[in-house]
Amino acid sequence: MGHKCIIFDCDGVLVDSERISANVFQTMMRELDVVLDFDVVLEQITGTSMKENLKFFSKHLGKNLPENFEQEFRKRSYQAFKNDLKPIKGVREILDKIKIPIGVASSGPVEKIKQNLQTTSLNHYFGENIFSSYQIGSWKPEPEIYLHAAKSMQFKPEECAVIEDSLVGVQAAKAGGFQVFALSNKKHDEAFKAFGASVFSEMRELGNLLNLD
Repeated sequence: MGHKCIIFDCDGVLVDSERISANVFQTMMRELDVVLDFDVVLEQITGTSMKENLKFFSKHLGKNLPENFEQEFRKRSYQAFKNDLKPIKGVREILDKIKIPIGVASSGPVEKIKQNLQTTSLNHYFGENIFSSYQIGSWKPEPEIYLHAAKSMQFKPEECAVIEDSLVGVQAAKAGGFQVFALSNKKHDEAFKAFGASVFSEMRELGNLLNLD
């Protein structure tokens, strides 16, 4: 395959969580009398830190968000994940084929990553190789989360492939010296390619790109 390690982003790559999160955010903002287009919310939160998301929603509200806004979002989204979360189509088949070490590197809190992997029965693929921006205080597009994951797994960046679905995530991995594969819904194909990522639209295509078949 050419790689000794594969590092996956979590939301939108392993688990189909971003649309659920966007729906929760959209509902909470509507309760504050702010109507936001679903696709605008989804675009904003994909791969983005909670800090930046809160700034975005505060700007649209025109004032500070309620003090418990983040806490309430976590509560509602965790419950929604338990009820509705599914793995990304085809990802289980890809994980079954990989014979080298793999890890997860996500901007979300560790407990969220672990819960989402457990809910979708993907946790056993990764063991202890779960890495969160909250552990190191650095978020994408900074490269540190991917550098931290590779170092912890005892690999060099050039030995690892990174699987992403967001522009900030691709930027982070490329800045760290990783080869990046971007799961795209066609909207950002050209931007992904401009950053130097290999683009695919379905997990079975990733299998071909990684020479797993």
